[in-house]
Amino acid sequence: MEDGLKADASTSDDSARGDATESLDAFLVDVQGRALTMARMATGDVEEALDLVQDAMTAFVRRYADHPPEQRRPLFYRVLNNRITDWYRRRARWSLRIFGGLRASDKSADGPDPLAVAPSGERPDGIAAGGEFGLALERALARLPVRQRQVFLLRAWEGLDVSETASALAISAGSIKTHYFRALASLRQALEAYDDRDEP
Repeated sequence: MEDGLKADASTSDDSARGDATESLDAFLVDVQGRALTMARMATGDVEEALDLVQDAMTAFVRRYADHPPEQRRPLFYRVLNNRITDWYRRRARWSLRIFGGLRASDKSADGPDPLAVAPSGERPDGIAAGGEFGLALERALARLPVRQRQVFLLRAWEGLDVSETASALAISAGSIKTHYFRALASLRQALEAYDDRDEP
């Protein structure tokens, strides 16, 4: 009798572990496309983006596999954001080594900060169905500063709330609101012509 109970308990534990793994796998499948688009827009290179997303998924599973499902999305995007930030830092250091390091007085006051502004990427999959508006939208997204774009994509695409986005990006809720407001304002301005076209 005892052996039967132990076997049932063992089977139940194995089933629960299997369900958790399946659920984790389903979560990773669900986020991979959008995560790849975010990384691709940040790096401008599909191979770099694939590496970043794969690395983020591996680190996420290693560190957070046992966390409750409701915590997974913000935690995963925090890991991905850290990988993207590290990528920008490595790229900035590489640029300084290659170009000999510019003195502060040589830097253009109007030039973009390589850690604050992402390079334009190739056309990301899934932003829009295509056409003129889709191209305009992806160009407008690519021109946003990195932090504004990350906040916009996490809030608008992923549906994270303010506190989840703040947790994912490790910044305050107030900063999330500011970045989101600025991203929306920039996108509205960039896509103004399409709003006008819809008017009768």
